[in-house]
Amino acid sequence: MSAPPRLRDLEQALADLPENVVGEILFGRLVTQPRPAWKHTRAASKLGAVLTPGFEDAIGGPGGWIFADEPELQLGPHVVVPDLAAWRVDALPLAPSVARVDIAPDWVCEVLSPSTEHYDRNEKALIYGANGVGHLWFVDPIAETIEAMRSERGVWHDVGTFRGASEACIAPFEAMAFVMKRLWSR
Repeated sequence: MSAPPRLRDLEQALADLPENVVGEILFGRLVTQPRPAWKHTRAASKLGAVLTPGFEDAIGGPGGWIFADEPELQLGPHVVVPDLAAWRVDALPLAPSVARVDIAPDWVCEVLSPSTEHYDRNEKALIYGANGVGHLWFVDPIAETIEAMRSERGVWHDVGTFRGASEACIAPFEAMAFVMKRLWSR
């Protein structure tokens, strides 16, 4: 069964975007934004570098996770591109052979910027919750905060807001502390 004409048109428009534009399909609309700014990119890169050794590579930590930067996710009729995502190994047993993954991650991180914060906190959070994502972090590199949330049957609940340069143990990665100061570009 092929996709309805409107969805095919959106998929084609998404495929036709230039490489310097990030595109997503949110609630039947194509949403685009330019590549992120330096602080945004650095915070995402540094967070992945902080979490991957202990949680994917099991260096000083429990392992058991698979991380990806900016994966393209097919969640129902939506196509979303979080800044970071991670799956428990048992949820993603084989590396996908395609660019778009249709298995919801267990954790998603959105690095906030003025141009994307509305979508991240509203439409994308709804999509993540409705599709089984268990944990959602909002990282704000300007305010130097991480807001952590967990989902119970698609409803997001606040885990806490972590600030500045402090050491943090944040679910689902509470098995290891990390110093948040490492995330903020100076």
